[in-house]
Amino acid sequence: MEIRYNRDKETGLPHIYDHGVSEQEVESILRSPLETRRGDRDSRVVIGKTPGGRHLKVIYVPDEGRQGLFVVTAYELRPKPLAAFRRRFRRKHRP
Repeated sequence: MEIRYNRDKETGLPHIYDHGVSEQEVESILRSPLETRRGDRDSRVVIGKTPGGRHLKVIYVPDEGRQGLFVVTAYELRPKPLAAFRRRFRRKHRP
């Protein structure tokens, strides 16, 4: 699967760098998401945990006509959104 990244116009680097996130972290989240849902328009929102233990939210759009996706942004979940995610996750995975 081809993964393209939104790039900063000034630096040409992936926008995710502005949030302290690497391509490897994004790819690990996309391989093993804990939660996936629809976002605005045609986007998808994925939340997952990196091998380093960080919880990230990745927003992407599937490429039309290609076997890939375009990552718009990714960032670490902060305390309140992280707590909300954990509550949703526990509710979904109760025995």
